[in-house]
Amino acid sequence: MRVLAMNEISVEKKRTRKKSKEYSPDQDKKLKKETDEMVPIFVMGRKYEVPPSLTIQKALEYAGYQLVRGCGCRGGICGACGTVYRFPDSYRIEVGLACQTVVQPNMYITQIPFFPANKATYDIEKLEPNGSTVAALYPEIFKCVGCGTCTRSCPTDIDVMEYMARAIRGDVAGAAELSFDCVMCGLCTARCPAEEAQYNIGILTRRLYGRHIAPRAKHVAKAVKLVEENRFEKGLKELIKMDLKALTKAYNEREIEPDMAEEFWEPEDKKHLVVE
Repeated sequence: MRVLAMNEISVEKKRTRKKSKEYSPDQDKKLKKETDEMVPIFVMGRKYEVPPSLTIQKALEYAGYQLVRGCGCRGGICGACGTVYRFPDSYRIEVGLACQTVVQPNMYITQIPFFPANKATYDIEKLEPNGSTVAALYPEIFKCVGCGTCTRSCPTDIDVMEYMARAIRGDVAGAAELSFDCVMCGLCTARCPAEEAQYNIGILTRRLYGRHIAPRAKHVAKAVKLVEENRFEKGLKELIKMDLKALTKAYNEREIEPDMAEEFWEPEDKKHLVVE
């Protein structure tokens, strides 16, 4: 995560509360409690005092940093905020996502928004969905020593070592299934003693599975055909002609499919319903 320090923003200044009509003494009590419970963390060697309830990402902002990279979704989905940290009395290097990991006293923190792992270039249309394809693009896969460091490093609790084992065996579908929740943070690769690019191998198997193995969705093919036949053209032209007020009204009054709708649910107003 690349961060830019703002021009000497005082943490104390950020804590200041401007007294207004809504001001009450409880605000000062709450602020004092927060201040008393502050914990020290170290970001790229510099010490900051932050509230103990913050994630690493929020703690950086509290300390006056502006997040420029490595702060995409803030919800543990995009994998952009890979973080490495350590505690003074431990030799262990810990890893996690900055948006999910809560600060602890005396954390020494640095961010890894991008890890320069090996990334093969390929045309998915020309590949065969088998182990030979994976091995040809990532021959280092056979260097795996089965240590499990990749699995222990995964912030989404994926059994990385197992999906790598399946990829080695040529089980593309199995590797794709096990690696499905990968957020591509690269922390597994950063810790791997065999220097493998597990997350890039995982996405290769998912692409191979999606393009060559997974059953084709018939309803999607039908929908694509309707689009190609311009069956939605009339409705689109009506929307384009509307002014903002009419468009807003149509949007707010639209019939929404219920959360627990029946499989073959249809709207009461079938004027815009495209039927085969």
